Amino acid sequence: MTGVLPDSALRSLIDAGGIAADPAIIPEQIQPASLDLRLGTTAYRVRASFLAGHGRTVADRLAEFEMHRIDLTHGAVLEKGCVYVVPLMERLALPAGTSAVANAKSSTGRLDLLTRAITDGGAEFDRIPTGYAGPIYAEICPRSFSVLVRPGMRLNQIRFRDGKAELSDDDLRALHAEIGLVSGNAAVIDHGLGFSVDLRPAAGTLVGYRAKPHTGVIDLDRIGHYDPAEFWEEIHTGEGRIILDPGAFYILVSREAVTIPPTHAAEMAPYMAMVGEFRVHYAGFFDPGFGWAQAGGAGSRGVLEVRCHEAPFVLEHGQVVGRLVYERMAEVPDTLYGAGIASNYQGQGLKLSKHFRAG
Repeated sequence: MTGVLPDSALRSLIDAGGIAADPAIIPEQIQPASLDLRLGTTAYRVRASFLAGHGRTVADRLAEFEMHRIDLTHGAVLEKGCVYVVPLMERLALPAGTSAVANAKSSTGRLDLLTRAITDGGAEFDRIPTGYAGPIYAEICPRSFSVLVRPGMRLNQIRFRDGKAELSDDDLRALHAEIGLVSGNAAVIDHGLGFSVDLRPAAGTLVGYRAKPHTGVIDLDRIGHYDPAEFWEEIHTGEGRIILDPGAFYILVSREAVTIPPTHAAEMAPYMAMVGEFRVHYAGFFDPGFGWAQAGGAGSRGVLEVRCHEAPFVLEHGQVVGRLVYERMAEVPDTLYGAGIASNYQGQGLKLSKHFRAG
């Protein structure tokens, strides 16, 4: 098989020992095109973010940078602005030809919770080379809110692929012509499928949310629990534009509805820095079936996690702010996003993470 491995192939890889865990992997971790990763029992507070580097292990580097250890067994707070490394319950023994890429889960990214996978010998975050055998660690840096975590929580996810799966722009144009990958205006295809920001909503003036600077702790096990007003400021505009503040974190929404057919998966790629003083994207995986009408997702738009950098920046309605890179699935998954599984964001518009009460 060439392409992104579906749920059935993940089960086979687990059975073959390519993915192992203690305790054993549970069915709820297996998604249509990815596997959720679980936090272990210890968090290491470190002085700075790091990569292991060629020929070095993460354990080696922890000995250099560790400040103290935190037992997560009964729950512990990871504080805003600090960097932590947590060994995960899963480890890999990938066969030759199979590589992996990790990413934050949607709810993790929407909390501005920077979460990246690191591995022994790794020279990049979230990228795991073919044939890798060893442990996986999560580097966690809460950027807007302090969070309460426990062992077994699933903050990031991993996707496996055999061979080259990414679609060329010509292949992407052909797929769009066949099924229509985005709604509305003509598709912007340039090293992926571009999408733009919606700052002229069909009703009302609410276009997004900005994280408040001084808030309480968010317990990541509490779903639909928190009052959004305690953690977020609403962003309203009738002008079709907003000014992003340096250092601030925003939740916005794409103008286009996005479709990921069952034969493909997608990843949101960081957009080029030269288009503005901001970054879009933390949670980057879009599963097969997202926005697919037959899976109950017609009209699903992409939620944008936006952080402004050094200078204030004017963001205007319809400005292209991100791109989706599509990949072929090795096979159609047994289960699609939103069809028979607990998919929190199918059919979504502008929406905060699942931890907040709906308006």
